[in-house]
Amino acid sequence: MTDNETLQTDLSPVLACTISRDVQNFDLLIEDMEAALGERWGDLGFAEAKAFFNQPEAEALEFIAMAIDETDEEKLVMLGEIIEAAKEKGINVILIAEDVSPAALHQLLRQGADEFVPYPLPENELQAAIDRLNEPDIPEPAVAEAAPAPRGRPTPGNRDGVMLAVHGLAGGTGATTFAVNLAWELATVEKAHPPKVCLIDLDLQFGSVATFLDLPRREAIFELWSDTESMDDDVFKQALVGFEDRLSVLTAPTEMLPLDIISSGDVNAVLDRARRHFDYVVIDMPSTMVQWTESVLNAAQIYFVTLELDMRSAQNALRVKRALQAEDLPIEKLRYVLNRGPKFTDLNGKSRAKRLAESLDISIEIHLPDGGKQVTQGADHGMPLANAAAKNPLRREIAKLASSLHELGRDEAEAA
Repeated sequence: MTDNETLQTDLSPVLACTISRDVQNFDLLIEDMEAALGERWGDLGFAEAKAFFNQPEAEALEFIAMAIDETDEEKLVMLGEIIEAAKEKGINVILIAEDVSPAALHQLLRQGADEFVPYPLPENELQAAIDRLNEPDIPEPAVAEAAPAPRGRPTPGNRDGVMLAVHGLAGGTGATTFAVNLAWELATVEKAHPPKVCLIDLDLQFGSVATFLDLPRREAIFELWSDTESMDDDVFKQALVGFEDRLSVLTAPTEMLPLDIISSGDVNAVLDRARRHFDYVVIDMPSTMVQWTESVLNAAQIYFVTLELDMRSAQNALRVKRALQAEDLPIEKLRYVLNRGPKFTDLNGKSRAKRLAESLDISIEIHLPDGGKQVTQGADHGMPLANAAAKNPLRREIAKLASSLHELGRDEAEAA
């Protein structure tokens, strides 16, 4: 999204734009802008920047990212005028500079630039600069009254968390990858007040959540499932394992267990306990349908099912759909996730995906790109994609989904 005509979209206003001689010279900046804003940004050249600030489309601008290198130092007067014009409109300015002299930087900062980031951009530095711009001003501690406690924030044991289940329609469709990374993105979606997230691995035989996050499998997990009637908060918490102090995980047991060793009552007891203590509960389901699958489907707000563009996924999707309809179960909770979806330019792949959805009479709402070898490498090293390969396209798509889910839940909570 680098052409001037893309500054305003039909869907949403532009929140920021880059200003440079040629943004293609700053490819890392393009990637970081897309990661931070998705499609809600545009690009301007130096010549049209000041004129654009006076257009109605510029009213929603929150900041500009001015990218310059040593070639642009001869245009310092014009660059300063652009910064001053932006500040007059209340638009923040982030200065991205490569091989620019300290004197030139000093002059531009004095003319009103709010933040300076060197190029090539350090990891996550642009997002950090944006976060600093969005931080509220802290009032002077003169006679300020004590701030009231935030209203509506749940207390431990009384959270009524959102349940999100993930079920792979066939082996290798990325269900566990999706569940693990969705849970981590939800756990890190906010910096100030991050939600409490629990990830539960219900694949008692081949569950690999522990492997994906390099976590130990505790004996307490088998004890918990063996006697859920006597489970209390302490027993439940002892079975959990923490990942980087952000995510709580109930892994699969140490030994392989029959899936029918637990009942619907056992599953309901654990899920109810998790719901009371966490804002989000993400459940990684076994690909096999068992008696207690119905319990998870009824308890979950959203039941994600992952599939791929192949015959086995299509056949299994049809079987699952027929089985749920025969039992009059809430099939409307299903959200189909196409793993390794076709790229933007793959018209043949898009046509195949459309035909798949039409033949099954379903809507494939989520298309996940192929993350490549980085997905396997991150899992082998026990790290979510956000830590192993933050700019991976699969990670970006899951992060967008997590952000959308969190914003939707927050809006509903405020409306209530």
